Amino acid sequence: MENPMEANLIAPCGLNCRLCYAYGRKKNVCPGCRGDDALKMKSCLACHIKNCEKVQSGSVTYCYECSQYPCDRVKHLDKRYRTKYGTSVIENLSTIQENGLDALLKQELEKWTCPTCGSLLCMHKPNCLVCGYKWNG
Repeated sequence: MENPMEANLIAPCGLNCRLCYAYGRKKNVCPGCRGDDALKMKSCLACHIKNCEKVQSGSVTYCYECSQYPCDRVKHLDKRYRTKYGTSVIENLSTIQENGLDALLKQELEKWTCPTCGSLLCMHKPNCLVCGYKWNG
């Protein structure tokens, strides 16, 4: 099976935009954190991590490359996503740092594929959007 995870959909913070509800919706599809700003929601445009001067300048591609990592913003995001959505940006970044981006993409495919129908799960929804399999909670 070809991996539907894409390297350009891994945000600087380590989130996988491919698993975001906004990326997968039918209307007003978000292009992901690294995509065209003209197509993003206002809340995404206001992201402090996306707008970090080191990310904006291109001096870091991923937050773990920063001398201030993990900053309070990354720690806060990690806590929220671990608690609410079952994913950790810090763990994702550690995987990239230690094993490379391909390792994270493979890991994400294994973790986020519905065991019932084989569709990709959405991290923001507790059930598979295709078959209803309850993966969270």
